[in-house]
Amino acid sequence: MTPQIDPDGRLRHLLTLDGLPRETLAGLLDRAQAIIDGVATRPLAGTAICTLFFDPSTRTRLSFQRAAQRLGADVLNFDASTSSTTKGETALDTLHTIEAMGVRGFVVRHSADGAVAELAAAVAPDTALVNAGDGSSAHPTQGLLDMLTLRQAKGADFSGLTVLIVGDIRHSRVARSDVQALRSLGTGTIRACGPAALLPDDATLHGCEVSHDFDAALEGADVVMMLRLQRERMAEGLVSSLDDYHRDYGLTAARLGRAAPDAVVMHPGPMNRGVEIDGDVADGPRSLVLRQVANGVAVRMAVLEALLA
Repeated sequence: MTPQIDPDGRLRHLLTLDGLPRETLAGLLDRAQAIIDGVATRPLAGTAICTLFFDPSTRTRLSFQRAAQRLGADVLNFDASTSSTTKGETALDTLHTIEAMGVRGFVVRHSADGAVAELAAAVAPDTALVNAGDGSSAHPTQGLLDMLTLRQAKGADFSGLTVLIVGDIRHSRVARSDVQALRSLGTGTIRACGPAALLPDDATLHGCEVSHDFDAALEGADVVMMLRLQRERMAEGLVSSLDDYHRDYGLTAARLGRAAPDAVVMHPGPMNRGVEIDGDVADGPRSLVLRQVANGVAVRMAVLEALLA
């Protein structure tokens, strides 16, 4: 049992997709799809949820806010730049302070690996935490919305799919959560491609086909997941230049022709257009980028409902 699962099998927190039972993951995807299809939700009227973000965000924060609002919850938005953390207050003291106001749900983003799990270990029994991204470790709701988008495009059986993840995998919490989810859902082939300096040296890619040749890795791929170059997290020199990176690992319309004829393109955002992906691909007919964003609301509704309803 992972700490995020109660002894009775109920989801108490959502911290990572690593080790999450396949039936739990699939159940969240089923619930999110039902929400999209118009099945009534169990409201969270009177429940207070705080978006506790110590790191910048646009899509994830707004998506969680929208999800909580649609469930009828009271939403508190925490801004680290104007909070007592600027005076030295710890993240745990901040959480306990807000928890004492009757807040039961926290959506937490933090720059440190494992920070959200540490906070979850110290909260009251009826408080639930969702990891909205911690360091380079995990972004479980992004992984879930990516899987929902992929199910909609390719069907629920992933066993015949070849999924290619490209770019700065070393610094990507999204890539880690996606790989964990793809494994759990029985994906046939998972490929990972990027410069050697931007591939992880841990067990993240265990069982994946790893390559540094983007053109070769694209051959026959059913799904191409592009990643942003996370220059804010990397040391100088890992990439010689943005032009060189685009030449070797940028997804262009011509390059996409190497993939399967019905291949789809995904990207978690924000996108560096002209670096890892060209605009005509990002906005093209094979792109699922905006569908990913739209699915994020339903997925986060399903997660908050599972934890707090």
